[in-house]
Amino acid sequence: MGAMQPAVVQFGLDQPLQVALRDVPVPEIGPADVLLAVGAASVCGSDVHQAYLTHSWPVNAPVTLGHEFGGVVAQVGADVKAFKEGDRVVSETAAYICGECLLCRTGRYNLCPTRKGFGYGIDGAMAQYVRVPARCLHHIPDTLPFDIACLTEPHCVAYQSMCVNADIKPGDLVVVLGPGPIGLLCAKMAALSGAYPLVVAGRAADRGRLEVARELGATHVVDVDNQSLEEVVRALDPLGADVVCDASGASRPLDAALQMCKPDGTVVKVGWSPDLVPINLNPLVQKAVRLHGSFSHNYPVWERVISLLAAGRTGAEKVVGLRTDLEHWHEAFEGMHSGQVIKSVLLPHGPEGPKR
Repeated sequence: MGAMQPAVVQFGLDQPLQVALRDVPVPEIGPADVLLAVGAASVCGSDVHQAYLTHSWPVNAPVTLGHEFGGVVAQVGADVKAFKEGDRVVSETAAYICGECLLCRTGRYNLCPTRKGFGYGIDGAMAQYVRVPARCLHHIPDTLPFDIACLTEPHCVAYQSMCVNADIKPGDLVVVLGPGPIGLLCAKMAALSGAYPLVVAGRAADRGRLEVARELGATHVVDVDNQSLEEVVRALDPLGADVVCDASGASRPLDAALQMCKPDGTVVKVGWSPDLVPINLNPLVQKAVRLHGSFSHNYPVWERVISLLAAGRTGAEKVVGLRTDLEHWHEAFEGMHSGQVIKSVLLPHGPEGPKR
């Protein structure tokens, strides 16, 4: 057996929190891979859902968690030309794609039917080292710290949702449902696209997150437990919102999204919904609304987001509430599960990061 390393591993699916810090082998790489020394891995809501068994996608347990990460190239495969040892990089999430289907060949590999992602299908990055296909990597500047660079992936989810799958023009009324990490970043991408007014809606327990939404560019925030979101939107435009983003992580808010969207408007649904409930689709037809699902991202989105992060345009630091080592992974997960932390970041090599 080769060298061992600590990793946050989901080892079972029979009951919640079958997750532990375990010693696993340092991965061996192939000719088209790199071995990445992980500088930071942020905790995604999907990691928390997997840990608590509230997810709605297949998981290949046992598996090392983590798909939002960056680090330093520690070793390169024989066929890798674009990267070298010591390079600072972030990684896309599509750990496996077929490379042959129409979607892969046209750059839409995020939708490849055989795609497997880090952290659920293939071992992820909540470890000191992870094997990554070189095609997944993007260089990042030295000025971009890993605890922010690891947020490239959720930023790309938001960019794909609001800047690719929605056509936001300056002056559009945009509503974001759900002030979780993705919802907040969707709001920021909408603000950067010129949304005005920009409304972010959450529950009473989301008060702190709604304040962060204001800091990220929301012109209005709505506590739906104590305010009527419909009345707020209709006061801004009697016809409704040009774009509604459902980032709630539930199914039922899609009903509200379709109701408040104006005729010929767009509803973007991002995130998984484990609950299956009846949805009234009649407004979709009556108002000729475009309903667009949004999943993952691809190479050009990553390049644009890295530029935005490096320039400090996204306010990424406002969503990071906890930075800790692998040994305290449970606190990082629980902080997000309880809603006390918007985004937790794990630092597998400590605050100084891996050596170059």
